[in-house]
Amino acid sequence: MPGLLQSLQETLGKEARPTAIQASSMKHLFKEHVEGEKYKEFLLASETGSGKSIAYLLPVLQNLKRTEHEQSNAVAHHSSRKPLNPRALVLAPTHELTRQLASFAKSLSHVIKLRVMCASKANTPSTAKSSGTASKMKGKFGEAGAASDAEFIISKSSRGSRPVDLLVGTPMKLLEMERGRGWNWEERARERAMRIGKAKSEDHEDVKEEDGGNKEAPREFWVDEPEMGLENVQWVVVDEADVLFDPDFLESTRMLLADIAAARGSPVPVVPSSALSSTPDSEATTTQSISYPFNFLLTSATIPTSLSTYLSNYHPSLTRLASPRLHHLPPTLRTEHTSWTGGNKSADIERRIRRVWAEDALVHSKTATGPGPTKLSKLLVFCNKRSKVEQLAAFLDSRGIKCVALTGGAEARKRGSNHHLDGFLKTSGPVPTGPGVCDPAQTPHVLVTTSLLSRGLDFSPMIKHVFIVDEPRNMIDFLHRAGRAGRAGETGKVVVFGRVKGRGSGRTEEVKQRVKAVAG
Repeated sequence: MPGLLQSLQETLGKEARPTAIQASSMKHLFKEHVEGEKYKEFLLASETGSGKSIAYLLPVLQNLKRTEHEQSNAVAHHSSRKPLNPRALVLAPTHELTRQLASFAKSLSHVIKLRVMCASKANTPSTAKSSGTASKMKGKFGEAGAASDAEFIISKSSRGSRPVDLLVGTPMKLLEMERGRGWNWEERARERAMRIGKAKSEDHEDVKEEDGGNKEAPREFWVDEPEMGLENVQWVVVDEADVLFDPDFLESTRMLLADIAAARGSPVPVVPSSALSSTPDSEATTTQSISYPFNFLLTSATIPTSLSTYLSNYHPSLTRLASPRLHHLPPTLRTEHTSWTGGNKSADIERRIRRVWAEDALVHSKTATGPGPTKLSKLLVFCNKRSKVEQLAAFLDSRGIKCVALTGGAEARKRGSNHHLDGFLKTSGPVPTGPGVCDPAQTPHVLVTTSLLSRGLDFSPMIKHVFIVDEPRNMIDFLHRAGRAGRAGETGKVVVFGRVKGRGSGRTEEVKQRVKAVAG
C-alpha cells in the first residue's frame, strides 16, 4: 500500500531492509482473507530489537485500511450505542509500552488516515464522580460515610462517539472500558479484606483492644457504563505474549479474549487458570482447542515452556514464525562480567558508570572536529527489588549523578504520558540541546528500574549500556533486560555484576556460563 510504504520510509529511512521476522510476517500475514477461510493465528517470535512491532503493525494497518469501507456501515451502527468501537486491539503489559506502541502506530498510519488511540490507565479522570444528580450524589456520600476511596461516576451521555480503528491498551484497562469502570470492585474488595485480615491475625490481641469491637462500615461502589463495544474487532495482537500469558496476566488476558469472542457471536469456553497452569502436554488430547472469531497474533522475544504448552494445547493450529536467533542476544550486544569489590555495592556501580563516561570522553577527544561538550552515554540499571531501586537512586543523586528511579508504584507513571522517561525512550523528534543537557549532574543520564521496563520498550540509541546489578531470576528475564540495548543493529554492552570469590561465587560462575550460551 503506497501510503503505508511512505510512512514506513519516513520512519525508518529508504535504505531500511526487513529483518528475518519481518520478512516472515510479510510472507504469511499480507495474504488477503478469503470469505469462509479460518481467521489467522500466528506467533511471531524473535530476539529483542528485531522489529516485531513493525512485523505485526504493517499487515494489521493495511488490512484495516482495505476493509475500511466494508466495515463502515457496521461501525456506524454500533457507534450509536458505545462511544468506542475499535476494529483492532493491541494488548501490552505496561502503560509505558502501550503509549509507545500507539505513538509508533500513529506514525505509520498518518498518511493512510487510520485512527489510533491509546487507552492508558493513567488518563482516567481522578475527580470524584457520580452517575446521578447533585442531590443523589450528596445522598450517596452520606450512605458511604464519606469514604475516601469510594468512586462516583459522571454520566457519559455528553460524550460523543469517537471513531477508532486501532486501540492499544493493557488487558485490565480494556476490560474496564468494555465492562464499565468499577466492574471488579467486589473482587478487589475481597482481596483487600483478605490482606487486612491476614495482617490483623498476626497481632490479634492488640487489634482487639484497639478496635473495641467496632467494625469498619462497608463501602459502596458503583459500576460505570461500558464505553467500548467489541463487535467490530477483527484483529487482536498480544504483544509480549510470554508476559500476558503468565500467571500474573493470564486471567485478565483470557477474559478479554473471551469477551470479544462472545461479542462477535462465537463464545469460547473459559477454563479456570488453575487448570491451565497444570495442564501438561500429555493431556493435550483431552483439552478443547480454542478458535477465536478474529485474527489472533502473538509476539514474544522468548517462548517459555508454559506459553509453548498453552499454545500446543489450546491453539494447535496456530503457526509459529521464529527467527534464527530466538533466545539469543542481538549480535551487536557484547557482554561483560564485573566483580563486586566487597565494599559498598552502590559505590561499585557509581565507579563503573564513571568509567563508561571516561571512555566516552576519550573517544570524543580523538574524534571531535570542533569545540563542544562531550556526549555521555545514558545507562539503564536493572535491580530485582523496588527498595534497591530507591536506595541506589538516592546514593547516585547524593554523588552528583542525577537519575530517574522508576518502579511500579512511582507517582510519575500516573501522569498519562511517557514524559517521565524523556531522554531515555527512542523518539523521532530532534535531539534536545542547550546548557546542562550533557551534564549528568543536571540532566538524568541514568535510569534505575526493575523488570517493569524490560519488556518491549524501544530505548534511545544513546543507551549503550545496560547494568544488571542483581542476579537475574532466570535467563528469560536476563534476555529481556539485556535486550534494551543493542537494538535495531545498534552496538551495546550489558554489564553483569557478581562475586568472583567467596560466598556466592559459584552461582556467579553458573550465571556467566548461561549468559555465554545465549550470547553465542
